[in-house]
Amino acid sequence: MNRLKIAIVTINQPSLDSACLLSNYLNDFEVDIYGKKDLNHNLKTLLTYEKLDDILPTAWKTYDTIICILATGAVVRKIAPLLKDKATDPAILVLNLELNRVIPLLSGHLGGANELANFLSKKLPNCINFITTATDQTDTLAFEMLAKKNDWEIKNIKALANISNRLINKQIVKVATYKNIFDSLTQKNYLHWIALPNNEDKNQVVISPIAKTKSLHLRPKIYLGIGCNRGTNFESIQKAVKLFLTKYNLEFKDVKNIASFEAKKDEIGLLEFAKIYNFEIKFFDKKSINSLSNHFSPSASTIFFGLKGVAEPSAILISKYKELIIKKEVYFKSITIAGAI
Repeated sequence: MNRLKIAIVTINQPSLDSACLLSNYLNDFEVDIYGKKDLNHNLKTLLTYEKLDDILPTAWKTYDTIICILATGAVVRKIAPLLKDKATDPAILVLNLELNRVIPLLSGHLGGANELANFLSKKLPNCINFITTATDQTDTLAFEMLAKKNDWEIKNIKALANISNRLINKQIVKVATYKNIFDSLTQKNYLHWIALPNNEDKNQVVISPIAKTKSLHLRPKIYLGIGCNRGTNFESIQKAVKLFLTKYNLEFKDVKNIASFEAKKDEIGLLEFAKIYNFEIKFFDKKSINSLSNHFSPSASTIFFGLKGVAEPSAILISKYKELIIKKEVYFKSITIAGAI
């Protein structure tokens, strides 16, 4: 888990006592404890309040997680006006005074409530975790967790409920993606792979950084292979990459990393581009590039360096799933760019 920013909300002396004890198990996180004034505690800092309504709206925007040691019904009533959507709401957990029951009440998957509840149930003595998320209880693939784990962007999230319900009900869900990504999925029950491009279907999930769809859409990062002539300046490389990304409805934030042939590792323009956009560029040698069995687009590098290519093989070599999804394109007769996932 990341270093979460957590608020523990208490309402009386017993719940504050429990919060003080709970904080000992949360040393790996940034924790603030809220309580009523004039109560006893051993904390360096206690953030006091008069009414819950005075602190919850700000806490909602400030913390990754809010842990409430108070009645579940009271929590539900107090957070109801603050609810927006599962993509942005913080994780809400409720614990009892004995700290032996934990309920991940809200944002179980994307917000991380289920993950933190699992963590607490393992740390706290005799603690039982009351996870109510259906996909967890039925050991069903949760596409939002797949995206979160892999740092994929999620679009059209309102389509998620239908997809999850189909899997829970043991109905087929089509997955329009690249073969290597589909093969990497560890839970494939009731999933049916279809190749891209795809037709619109409410019962499908699309996994691609460049597809356009109204279906539930998971967008992996893309990796770029870049080749250039000797002495190509930063401005030309930057302009070429911008043109490439725009053509495929991508942005710089969608690029995970870049790569090239080792003969380019002293190219000032390419190195400047990597530095400015915070890419850790990787250079591959001739043996690595020529070891690939793929058939690549014709390349001048074959003549000059005896290579199968630069942009396309470099993109594959640096990528996670080793699959080329955009063949090389040439810009200004001096720069080649290809994309892989």
